[in-house]
Amino acid sequence: MTQENNTLATDFIREIIEDDFSTNKHAGRVATRFPPEPNGYIHIGHAKSVCLNFGLAAQYSGTCNLRMDDTDPAGESLEFVESIIHDVHWLGFDWNDRLYYASDYFEELYQFAVQIIKMGKAYVCSLNADEIREYRGSFTEPGRESPFRNRSVEENLDLFSRMRAGEFEDGAHVLRAKIDIASPNIVMRDPIMYRIKREPHFRTGTNWVIYPMYDFAHCLSDALENISHSICTLEFENNRPLYDWFVEQVITGSRPRQIEFARLNVSYTVLSKRRLIELVERNHVAGWDDPRMPTVAGMRRRGYTPEAIRNFCAVIGVAKNDNLVDASLLEHCVREDLNERAPRAMGILMPLKMVIDNYPEGKVEEFECSNHPQNPAMGTRKVPFSRVLYIERDDFDENPPKKYKRLGPGREVRLRNAYVIKYQSLVKDERTGEITELHCTYDPDTHSGPPPDGRKVEGVIHWVSAEHAVPVEVRLYDRLFRIPDPGSISENYMEYLNPGSLEILPVCYAESSLKYAAPGSRYQFERLGYFCVDAKDSAPGKPVFNRIVALRDSWGKVAARGKN
Repeated sequence: MTQENNTLATDFIREIIEDDFSTNKHAGRVATRFPPEPNGYIHIGHAKSVCLNFGLAAQYSGTCNLRMDDTDPAGESLEFVESIIHDVHWLGFDWNDRLYYASDYFEELYQFAVQIIKMGKAYVCSLNADEIREYRGSFTEPGRESPFRNRSVEENLDLFSRMRAGEFEDGAHVLRAKIDIASPNIVMRDPIMYRIKREPHFRTGTNWVIYPMYDFAHCLSDALENISHSICTLEFENNRPLYDWFVEQVITGSRPRQIEFARLNVSYTVLSKRRLIELVERNHVAGWDDPRMPTVAGMRRRGYTPEAIRNFCAVIGVAKNDNLVDASLLEHCVREDLNERAPRAMGILMPLKMVIDNYPEGKVEEFECSNHPQNPAMGTRKVPFSRVLYIERDDFDENPPKKYKRLGPGREVRLRNAYVIKYQSLVKDERTGEITELHCTYDPDTHSGPPPDGRKVEGVIHWVSAEHAVPVEVRLYDRLFRIPDPGSISENYMEYLNPGSLEILPVCYAESSLKYAAPGSRYQFERLGYFCVDAKDSAPGKPVFNRIVALRDSWGKVAARGKN
């Protein structure tokens, strides 16, 4: 499989790979991996990494592994593993038989730790977590040696073995690398390699009570899988010396090379997994697949296509510096993709009843309507037409402004794929003054062309037959946050949640062809935007539609119509 525009891409990572080819480093191999931690659903930032890693492997005829970095049993689960597998497949990528887990290597990692202890480069430390932080120092204060730093190799081996055997309580001891407690890089100040944690693991159960730290397990898992280029985001740049240090202690021959690139940040949302977990657990969203979430599951349920997401990742490219990508760019990619593939249909979000007084009662016509005006291969559908219709409420204005091209006093419009109609009168609710019904007349000579007398009719509006319309619920989604960069807020970021991020319209109507639309089906509701049949809450004959994106970059205008 290929990533859109990927084979033509040029960036600093590909320049590194090309240079490695020129020196025959890694024997001309490209072996990458996508290594998520299974403690949540993957999001659009992970999708960028998926496209990059699998795209590099495809471009250079290499391999890309999928590996679950399951080194911390707290919060990890089979649910998250299955969601990751499903989402990466859905994005369009495959790893064949190369699905791995860090837990596959627990015994080997333990033996690596024993080897490093025997080299005199690791020790069991009995300081508690607060003391370790205090002894490690800060950016302005040097670190101090742990009083347990100079335990003998024999004592360290004994204690580490007993840690594994479960003789000690959680937090009683940790295994630390003996590197440089005075290093200007705090990461290198005797980092923790193993900790005691009596938490059942979703794969290994209670077989282990000590677990390797991510920094120790991640690099050595790369090495065990013979990865050539370990692609990660910029927050791991300071960890690169530690990555190399662990690998150099126990791995001979070809070693993986860590390369950092800028992580993806998208406006009006957060991509911190910790914050996404908080949004889910505090019920600010309806789960990981809520269509407002930036997760792949949420975007899929919203109606985004994998092609659009891959194209977005190709468009933003690979950079060395973090930046904030406007959410409108992602929406543009989705809109461009759906414009080509989504069949057209008619739906009414804010219904207003309209009666065509001179159309015969009981008469029903069926009009042949194109499913896509630019793609005849998508075929046609039959749409019923009758005397009583629903139109959009804002397609009528009792006091229309200049250049208004819809229905109003003394005005004519064409009904999409049907007749020209002319406004005659209206009915209002005596109590509220709200318009409840329009009365119009139609010109029977205008179905197949313009009025025969040559008069000009500029406006075109959509409609559905009231007798045949399918009642549907429509959900209008807006940005999850009110400010462009909620990720920059260090505290109380939830104060900036957008209270209007979801508006539910319970009384809407769709044309009859959509009554049994399959869950996940996408359509362009003419003049309104792109919509998807919700795969979770729809029932046979009772579709629920999620708005994917508006027709243009004018987010929220449809939702605002009923509020002004």
